[in-house]
Amino acid sequence: MRRTSALFCAAMMLTSLTAGVVVTSPDGRLVAEVSVDDGVPHYQVMYDGQTAIAESSLGVVTNVGDYTRSMAISDEGEEKQITSVDNQEKIKQHSIHTDARERVITFTQDDKPVMALQLRVSNKDVAFRYMLMPHRGANSCVVTSENTAYRVADNALTFMAPQSKPMTGFARTAPSYETKYSLGEPVGRNGWGFGYTFPCLFEVPNADADKALWIMLSETGTDGGYVGCRLLGGNGGEYRIGFPQEGELNGWGSTSVQMPLPGYTPWRTITIGHTPANIVESTVTWELVEPKYKASRNYADDYGKGMWSWIIGMDSSCNYDEQKRYIDFAAAMGYRSLLVDALWDVQIGRERIAELAKYGKERGVGLYLWYNSNGSWNDAPQSPKHIMNNGTRRKQEMKWMQEIGILGIKVDFFGGDKQPVMQLYEDILSDANDCGLMVIFHGCTLPRGWERMYPNFVASEAVLASENLHFSQGFCDTEARDCGAMYPFTRNTVASMDFGGSALNKYYNANNNRGSRRVTTDVYALATAVLFQSPVQHFALAPNNLTDAPAWAIDFMKAVPTTWDEIRYIDGYPGKYIIMARRSGDKWYIAGVNAMEQPLKQNISLPMFDAKSQVTLYQNGEVKEVKVSRKQTVSIEIPTNGGVVIVQ
Repeated sequence: MRRTSALFCAAMMLTSLTAGVVVTSPDGRLVAEVSVDDGVPHYQVMYDGQTAIAESSLGVVTNVGDYTRSMAISDEGEEKQITSVDNQEKIKQHSIHTDARERVITFTQDDKPVMALQLRVSNKDVAFRYMLMPHRGANSCVVTSENTAYRVADNALTFMAPQSKPMTGFARTAPSYETKYSLGEPVGRNGWGFGYTFPCLFEVPNADADKALWIMLSETGTDGGYVGCRLLGGNGGEYRIGFPQEGELNGWGSTSVQMPLPGYTPWRTITIGHTPANIVESTVTWELVEPKYKASRNYADDYGKGMWSWIIGMDSSCNYDEQKRYIDFAAAMGYRSLLVDALWDVQIGRERIAELAKYGKERGVGLYLWYNSNGSWNDAPQSPKHIMNNGTRRKQEMKWMQEIGILGIKVDFFGGDKQPVMQLYEDILSDANDCGLMVIFHGCTLPRGWERMYPNFVASEAVLASENLHFSQGFCDTEARDCGAMYPFTRNTVASMDFGGSALNKYYNANNNRGSRRVTTDVYALATAVLFQSPVQHFALAPNNLTDAPAWAIDFMKAVPTTWDEIRYIDGYPGKYIIMARRSGDKWYIAGVNAMEQPLKQNISLPMFDAKSQVTLYQNGEVKEVKVSRKQTVSIEIPTNGGVVIVQ
């Protein structure tokens, strides 16, 4: 009761000390205030009376007006209570419960309304977007930049992935959101000089651990009407929204946005908590968007586990006989799909792909086919190419896939965030839906609410993923730190992630005897099958695992779900360890991994289990039945580069 009163007083003080507009979360803990200082729009965010985002600028610049100066608030807007429940089968939690307060604040320039800010505050998140109005007779505009900034504390630590220089990396395909996250670096940097990709995580330490702040910045609702943005740093604790770089897509397309008026920008999201729990459990990415078209069929019927040969066997494995062997392997595991990777058009051929599709259908295994996205924006030689970027060819190809019963496509190598490529993503998804095809993107941008916006969208890579385990022993050596103990806090919190992992081979080689050596344990592989979320999971398993992997590991990989009803954060720290719980139906899976140099021993609280009930514990290379204590706890031990899984 005292805490509620104190929070109410803090909100009232903020209101009385400024001339701004205040929106407070339903529980009173999260407060956002918008004001104008000398004509410049600003906002700030408080959590439990602490400053989370200090006064930071707002506004956009267009070719018909600069809405970052000479502005005034003309209408504070009526506060509305936003409550809704929506079911989503593709994300971290089946039911999305929205409970927030919202205002639409109108700004004028020269006494004329030119821009509005739609501001929404829930118990975990602050979100806002701009609405630009017709101005000076213009019913369209070009948005050249945003003035949106985020000022965090100077002592904050960062967990962010640097943006790449355009036209670098493999076959000049960067940026593709495939860089390592920082591990608690101080603020004030700008990545490799080009900013950071979303999402961006900050920790603001405090001597009183209960007052520490965790802050995640991201965006959602980006479609063909805007660009994908990045976060620019280099000025202490102040970060700003950045548009794409000129060199992206081989220089094709503008870095600005063409927009009809009135028009909306994507949502800027800020998620805050005293632990990472709010960030790991937040569903704000999907609360703010709506479906853009109706599903042509029930895609959920085909979610599930799958195989792909490329991660172990590389390009040479893409031949008819090996793919047929993998179909048999998928069927033996009870898996729904097989991803046929690059070069299938020349190494298998279209007629034999049709034969494989028929063979797979008879065994309950559908096919995903890989495509190169590129037209003229990179040098990636893998085929099929020059199809997905051409509307006529794309529709013909998708019609053929529909006729032979293909389940979905994986499209790779986009390399940029400019508006034309955002439109290409949307066009591929829309055309694929017309033919009942599901879509996975690789070498691509972060999906921003796309699971809800596009019914046939499944997942994107947009992360340094499993292929690097094949190519680099160094990446294998740091897998637990850079992937298992990092992505559940960052990349996978805001969107489904196609990682392609959970290998049980000792080596990333078809003969399982040479090449990059896996240093993580088998239980680690099981744990990441739970920790890494996507409704379609193409695991890095191989047919030999039926005989050379532990039977208990194979049995687990046969049974583990890919869709979840609930998520709960238990404990962890980015890059060190993570323990979280996911529920599918009435069954809970608790999974953890440890990247620290010493074993992790904990007595974890599991209130979802009844006292003295029995659970199955996967730990230290063995499986055993244990009892939950009277206090609803279970003792665990996770070795370095290892994992733990508890199932009831």
